[in-house]
Amino acid sequence: MSYYNIQGLKLTDLATQFGTPLYVYDADKIIEKISILRDSFQNVNLKIKYACKANTNISILKLMRKHGVEIDVVSPQELQLALLAGYEGSQITFTPSGVSFDEIEYAAEAGTRINLDNLDVLEKFGQKYGNTKPALIRLKPHVFGGGNEKIMTAHPESKFGISIHQKEEILEIVKKYDIKIIGLHQHTGSDVKNADAFMKAATAILDIAQYFKDLEIIDLGGGFKVPYQEGDSVTDMKEVGKVLTHDFLEFCKSYGRELQLWFEPGKFLVSEAGTFLANTNVVKIDPIKNFIGIDSGLNHLGRPMMYGSFHDIFNASNEDDSIQENYRVVGYICETDTFSWTPEGKQGERLMNKTKAGDVIAIKNAGAYCFSMSSQYNSRLRPAEVLVLDGKAHLIRERETFEDILKNQVVLDIFDV
Repeated sequence: MSYYNIQGLKLTDLATQFGTPLYVYDADKIIEKISILRDSFQNVNLKIKYACKANTNISILKLMRKHGVEIDVVSPQELQLALLAGYEGSQITFTPSGVSFDEIEYAAEAGTRINLDNLDVLEKFGQKYGNTKPALIRLKPHVFGGGNEKIMTAHPESKFGISIHQKEEILEIVKKYDIKIIGLHQHTGSDVKNADAFMKAATAILDIAQYFKDLEIIDLGGGFKVPYQEGDSVTDMKEVGKVLTHDFLEFCKSYGRELQLWFEPGKFLVSEAGTFLANTNVVKIDPIKNFIGIDSGLNHLGRPMMYGSFHDIFNASNEDDSIQENYRVVGYICETDTFSWTPEGKQGERLMNKTKAGDVIAIKNAGAYCFSMSSQYNSRLRPAEVLVLDGKAHLIRERETFEDILKNQVVLDIFDV
């Protein structure tokens, strides 16, 4: 994807054809990221399980399946989407957190591989299924890793997983019900830059793995760092692949058989593929700052306001960089609603080519946790989505209409009297 086009299609032409605000995804970039991950782990029995909470559009799920990527879901609804996309139950991993046991039963009956993440549900699973349904256990390895406190998931105070310090209690329940534990799972967090955090977590998991006799899988989650700006540090996939492969193969040798190594990338596979396009409603010249007000807000792309995340922003309508100005890019939601956060996580400005009303503003790294976290806040309509595949743009989600806002409301006629 070049700066102003995707597979030869100009961003401004896509905005004209489909309207704004608009999410556009580059299929080539997704396929490229799949290949990078596979190439980093060539010498192991690798399975990639796409963490679909990052982007659940069915066309994206079908693209993943076509390229041999299996899927990780976190809700019954994501499970249903995976089935609609053509996945079989055995290709689906269910990794919930603190859900009712009804959801566990639903996933078990669908034939998925379930990650059990607390002692209570492990006990209930054993009571219900004994050794008739295989399962994985999600462990908390007490490792700090991730780019933001909100996306660290393996540290001691995290809600996710069963603490490795509860090993004896885990083994007691497994033995009591003869539960067939086929895998151990952990997820360090998101935006992990180097191999250290992965290695600490892997070491903790492999140390406890020797106590389980039926293992087929070691699942090390995801969290690989992607670039958000030029020169940004990213996960060194070759380093991670080299170090983890060595330790994993050594464990398999000592364990006595070959196991599968699973990863569950979400952002890594889809983030860079996405570009969000919005129209400039107004350029507001202020004594303190200049504002670009676009036809979108945190209701469509919430990551900057939720995490203080940096996204590259540029004027797709003006390629002339001879005149540039600093702008704060803001949305139309009726509260502070800023897109242009600094790399340090503060609201700020961006030096951009001169912008006027009607120009198309492009926001990069919009493929993960963007549309999937969108809402109808302020009773605004969610945008359309487009997938660029083999040089052609395909509409993969229609823009909402006002009927979608009213769809599930029940209007009481008692107020009409």
